Amino acid sequence: MRILTLARDLTRRKARERSGLFVAEGVRTVEELLASPLAITGVLTCDLLDRTPRGAALAAQLLARGIEVVRVSEREFFSASDTEHPQGVLAVAECPKVSLDQLAPGRVARYLVLDGVQDPGNVGTLLRTAAALGVDATLVLPGTVDPWNAKVVRSAVGIQFRHHTSSCTEAELSSFLGRHHVALWGADAAGAPVDTLTPPERVAIVVGNEGAGLKPSVRDACTGLVALPMAPGVESLNVAVAAGIILYASRPRP
Repeated sequence: MRILTLARDLTRRKARERSGLFVAEGVRTVEELLASPLAITGVLTCDLLDRTPRGAALAAQLLARGIEVVRVSEREFFSASDTEHPQGVLAVAECPKVSLDQLAPGRVARYLVLDGVQDPGNVGTLLRTAAALGVDATLVLPGTVDPWNAKVVRSAVGIQFRHHTSSCTEAELSSFLGRHHVALWGADAAGAPVDTLTPPERVAIVVGNEGAGLKPSVRDACTGLVALPMAPGVESLNVAVAAGIILYASRPRP
């Protein structure tokens, strides 16, 4: 029952940080994990997995790959599950170790920076949006929900298995941006309309907390502030929606 105990423990951020492991739950997310280069420690399943053809096919694939699969009762599975309607499969895998030192910007580079974004669904959507729009990496500042939280992994449908995601301090971010001559643009209602600006070849877009916005220290570090022009009476957008529009507007031009 090592995998069951481990999966239960990994619901805590400290356990994930200490072990370097995370949990991926659900058929589609585990399928994405199998297609990625990440090392899988083991998989927990229960009878729920066999109730759909797709689930049964995944079970067969896991066995064919020689991955340790532990079968437990539904009650035991629910004790480790983080979903309201479990699909009977969760995997424990190694978090990719991506540091800022490993990121080597090309002539044109785009980064997304998350500053205190706390909703797991928003972070998952932000990661998936960044990957879809060709962002080179997402950098996560303190105060943001752990990108390896099970809810984030599920919301992103495993996109961080391929999209570079790295946690860092403000000092580390500043050093990285300065070393590689990357401008930092902050998403802020007081900024210039993003569609009126020409982005530099290397730029990082930072978005802030859902309610409070950017921390003062992060806002002060920005070389520019950008905003979305909105219709009268509309004060703000969901952070993931706003980030997607800004990233699209600031994408590299041919």
